[in-house]
Amino acid sequence: MTVYAYAEATSCVQGGTLGFHLARASRAPLRGSVLVEDVCADTAVSDAEFSGPLWTLDVPADLPSSLYRAVFTADDDVSEVYFAVRAARPRSPILLSIPFPTWQAYNRAGIPGESIYWTEQAGRASRVSFDRPGGGPPPERWEEGMLRWLGPAGYEVDYCSGLDLHDGSALLSGYRLLVVNGHDEYWTAGMRDSVEEFVRRGGNLAVFSGNTCWWQFRLEDGGRTMVCYRDAVTDPMAAVEPGLTTVEWSSAPVNRPENTLTGVSFRRGAGTWGPYMKLMHEESYTTRFPEHWVFDGTGLGEGDKFGRGAIGYETDACDFTEVDGVPVATGRDGTPPSFVVLATADLRHWHRYGQGGMATMGVFGLGAGTVFTASTVNWGNTLHDPAVDRITRNVLDRLSRPSAGWEAIGPECSLRALTACDSQLYGVGEDGSLYRREVSGQNLRWRRVGSGGGVVAMATPREASTTRSIGLYGLTGDGRLVYRDSDLASPWTVLGQAPSGGVGLALVDGDLWAATADGGLWRLPPETSEWILVGSGTDATALTSMNGRLYIADVAGRVRTRLPVAAPAEWSDLCGAGGCTVLTAHAGRLIGTAPGHLLRWRVPVPDL
Repeated sequence: MTVYAYAEATSCVQGGTLGFHLARASRAPLRGSVLVEDVCADTAVSDAEFSGPLWTLDVPADLPSSLYRAVFTADDDVSEVYFAVRAARPRSPILLSIPFPTWQAYNRAGIPGESIYWTEQAGRASRVSFDRPGGGPPPERWEEGMLRWLGPAGYEVDYCSGLDLHDGSALLSGYRLLVVNGHDEYWTAGMRDSVEEFVRRGGNLAVFSGNTCWWQFRLEDGGRTMVCYRDAVTDPMAAVEPGLTTVEWSSAPVNRPENTLTGVSFRRGAGTWGPYMKLMHEESYTTRFPEHWVFDGTGLGEGDKFGRGAIGYETDACDFTEVDGVPVATGRDGTPPSFVVLATADLRHWHRYGQGGMATMGVFGLGAGTVFTASTVNWGNTLHDPAVDRITRNVLDRLSRPSAGWEAIGPECSLRALTACDSQLYGVGEDGSLYRREVSGQNLRWRRVGSGGGVVAMATPREASTTRSIGLYGLTGDGRLVYRDSDLASPWTVLGQAPSGGVGLALVDGDLWAATADGGLWRLPPETSEWILVGSGTDATALTSMNGRLYIADVAGRVRTRLPVAAPAEWSDLCGAGGCTVLTAHAGRLIGTAPGHLLRWRVPVPDL
């Protein structure tokens, strides 16, 4: 004899009710016991009796938000039903989504007409119902490790069903960070639209998942039927509204690669299935940007291996190329240009076992928010690894709090002058050479491109004028104003004299501004060759400009700002200088360093 049970929804709110429908395969009485367990805490929360085809759970208002399991027992027959309890009001800045759509997609896999699987079998279903038993975690339990780790690790987290994200703007507005965990493969357009809007408006997304957002599906029958034809030919929506066709997100006619949300895709990822799944336990990530905040406290260096087994049986990746030994995302597959590759795993040899490809862990900015992706399904089950534990904590801590300020974009360097020109950074090193690298969050190497011309401070105009060409303007240690075109073949030429003891240079609307070691602020209008002392007491170690404002880093380790008016004016305190004694600015960010320090950048907003 068998008892069958399913819930009327995949989640309910604290203080609400959730109905469960029950049936038996025999005519035996439909009664028994029901035990409700908190899956994350591994504790029982209630024990009751049921009798008849409907049992209702009254969810206490103080029941913690979590993933729960209702275990129905009749004689020796048992049926489990999973559901999430949402917080009535956010108690945490972190919301974790449970991938119920993916669980339902795999429910009864391989049974013709009963499951969306297997992928290429002619008997697979195109529509499955949530009004049926099953739809719980897969045998591998990709999500379970992180769910059980969070509480003991000190994280208070709210939970929801992935279906709650379908019209989830109001839900997400109460949180700073959304966490996707395990194997979150199936997304509706509503889920994706809600999450993308959340991040663009300043929320953050942490994807500790692989094969993420791979298939689009639709909801029908009040959200109780999951529709996924996985084929545009048979999906009638393809002729009505092609963007909602239930195919891979990156496939025609949808053509909306998941890379734009997650930075990566299974299209370039890897998979090992069936008897070969055990191979995932042999693979590790390779560190590619150890200076990044994601790796703080791990002790990992360039090229170090970590996280053996975290790779999982499916991974996601972006298209990238190697530049001087550094992985750089190409963007050809839809990955945003701001994507920073943090770690990689070369899994191209998996082509013998399923799908060969890569895994690329990374982070990028999407609108006002930040997205981190681990790019693997088994991350949460490898949290016993010290590096995986530390990386996870770094991501949760940073992305669940207000902006942390300066962020590393390159390894240690010894520069005494810095400017941005034509989307390239130019620096003059302590060795007197001129160096160049792209303005990017990736840890690119500096390339020597010529002589630094004795320059100790540099600036570049925002745009050319009749008196100031676009190029590199510099102050030399012996009090000269020099210029060179950004063309690598151009020499430095002397334009005139400059205040002695220069430590910073800026260009605003044709005016040159110089800061000197004695605290002076000087201005050189375009129509004259005489520098004018505008103010004193700046205590500056560096000077730059952006969007019609002057910025200095001062000896107290602060960034201060003022308008470029030709008269004494107060400098407003803005934020910490992050140890930077050399500054430039580009595209809304301050970029800074100090001799022997990392290259960093930050948005010039007050510290929070």
